[in-house]
Amino acid sequence: MDLATGQGQSASNSHPTKGHRRSDLALTPSLGYATTMAMVIVTGANGFIGSVLVWELNSRGSSDVVCVDSVSLSERPELLRKRQFSRFLSKDELWSFLETPEARQQVTWILHMGACSSTTELDVEFLRENNTLYTQRLWEWCRDNRKNFVYASSGAVYGDGQEGFDDTTSPDVFKPLNPYGESKAAFDRWVVRERETPPHWYGLRFFNVFGPNEYHKGDMSSVVFKAFHQIREHGQLRLFRSHHPEYRDGEQMRDFVYVKDVTRWIYELMMQKPASGILNMGYGQARTWLDLARATFTNMDRDLKIDWIDIPVEMRPRYQYFTEAKMNRLFSLGISKPQWPLEKGIADYVRNHLAKSDPYL
Repeated sequence: MDLATGQGQSASNSHPTKGHRRSDLALTPSLGYATTMAMVIVTGANGFIGSVLVWELNSRGSSDVVCVDSVSLSERPELLRKRQFSRFLSKDELWSFLETPEARQQVTWILHMGACSSTTELDVEFLRENNTLYTQRLWEWCRDNRKNFVYASSGAVYGDGQEGFDDTTSPDVFKPLNPYGESKAAFDRWVVRERETPPHWYGLRFFNVFGPNEYHKGDMSSVVFKAFHQIREHGQLRLFRSHHPEYRDGEQMRDFVYVKDVTRWIYELMMQKPASGILNMGYGQARTWLDLARATFTNMDRDLKIDWIDIPVEMRPRYQYFTEAKMNRLFSLGISKPQWPLEKGIADYVRNHLAKSDPYL
């Protein structure tokens, strides 16, 4: 099915349960970084992008990570089972921790990946409280305590794309197609008007992110994940046919980006601290659903077989036929180019994760 991915629910538990403290971030030869990093808070750590971000930090030598989520480790133990972190807090327990001298002295970054990421959520007030106001409160704490801040925005901010997909355009012009996108756009609009800011801050507009650790996301999981299971179980993949005269079936286009590119970019932003602002997080090149399907079938050693289905009538006014992140700004800051084109990302995801008995990072 043709559903864009979002990211990261949040998590829970309140006391140090796992891992060990470490305040240094090791030298990374490929990027040449040799620095120290004290405590990092990752919200949404027991969700998709958040858990991969903890993996990224661990792989760079950092384990003094405070994991925060509304989904507890007992409810969802798999995503962080292999990770090292100093403590785990619920999203509400975080506020008490932030009032402590330990947090004010030791925290260096808050990486806020937690949110309701369902593009079908219609409770506007819930989204306002959970996605917009919660993020504002974290921003204000970082501002007041001189801490750096990264937050998850979304490519859903761009709506139907009529105003383009440029992260340098004022967020006031975009008209999201659903309440989830509006909740993300509302914070983007608020943040660009703020005169007093955290020392370094980055709002990340994620496009169609796919990759390991998204397995709990249900309807919001990537088409690669859904395709793998449909092909394995039925030998074919269901895709929406086109109802647009300019696009043939399967040639609707999306900007697919592998999660390992996304978390590497976040790490690079933390290390390099370039000019603050809102940044797109996509590959920068739109690809078709058929491109995705062929790569998935190939890496499963199966022949291509598509079962074309109609887009539900109620979805057609909101259906996007083309998305492509303009990535000029991110790359102009000295951040690395993507290392995982669609075919390479799918090969890694399918062969090294989905096909394994333990698919988790």
